[in-house]
Amino acid sequence: MSAAPAVPGRPPHLDHEQLLKAQAETLATPRRRYGAPARSLFWLLDSLYGSTRRLSKFKVLELVARVPYQSWEQVAYIAMTHVHDRTGRARRIYDRVAESREQQDNEQWHLLILEELIARAGTKESRLLYFWVPQAIALVYYQVSWLLFVIRPAWSYRLNADFEDHAEHEYMELVAEHPEWEQTPFESAFAADYGHFDSQADLFRQIGHDERVHKDESVLRMASPRF
Repeated sequence: MSAAPAVPGRPPHLDHEQLLKAQAETLATPRRRYGAPARSLFWLLDSLYGSTRRLSKFKVLELVARVPYQSWEQVAYIAMTHVHDRTGRARRIYDRVAESREQQDNEQWHLLILEELIARAGTKESRLLYFWVPQAIALVYYQVSWLLFVIRPAWSYRLNADFEDHAEHEYMELVAEHPEWEQTPFESAFAADYGHFDSQADLFRQIGHDERVHKDESVLRMASPRF
């Protein structure tokens, strides 16, 4: 079991041996029993982008992955304006905002690195399919996450846990499909911000582990969802 992140919402940076162990753990662990909203989303993504694991499809995943954290942050800010006279609860809400921001930023680094790798490979992408359509999906996903949180927060956290579990397994399986990445150096303009890794394989193992941490945090929030 990996150590908890030092900062809530910020996954720990693992070394090579820890990343290999994390990948093996994920591949040996069955996927969650996804709810209907998550299954519908995964079906839509496969229908639009195919079932083959490609970096461009993972970029779409990351565009959508930020959305729940944005919706929770917005709800928390609204809630904070109504509890300004309750110091203890206001502090808990502020901490939840900070956690959501860290999670959102972590997903943003994933997206930036993927965009960099795709550009470096010279991959041609349809702007409609890889910008406008994902933006539309993200907009709907935002509304669903927000509405579920307002109705029953645990439902929104469950949807995110399903999404992050899917992403965790997809990244770890992606690495298994590309043994050549073990010898591919990881070089990035964002390495100083996100982390340095021995190989591109370790980079994607780390991203997969990040998704596991986010999943575990959402599962924890399902048990105690309110501020």
